[in-house]
Amino acid sequence: MRLDKFLKVSRIIKRRTVAKEVADQGRVQINGQVAKSSSTVKVGDLIQIEFGNRLLKIRVKAIKETSKKDEAQELYEEVND
Repeated sequence: MRLDKFLKVSRIIKRRTVAKEVADQGRVQINGQVAKSSSTVKVGDLIQIEFGNRLLKIRVKAIKETSKKDEAQELYEEVND
């Protein structure tokens, strides 16, 4: 699944266009590599997203084409270093 779509479906970022902009600005990494919005996300990947001065690290647990609001949390888990 594309990175921008995963960020939207998992409700980490509310809109796909915003997810695309964030990724294309180089503020998202997958497994330590800077990722573009079209990068492929797989189960087990570690994603880091820079939100201003906050860094969010998540591990992908599942991939779904769509999800309801209450199911979105099941797609990833936050990683604390």
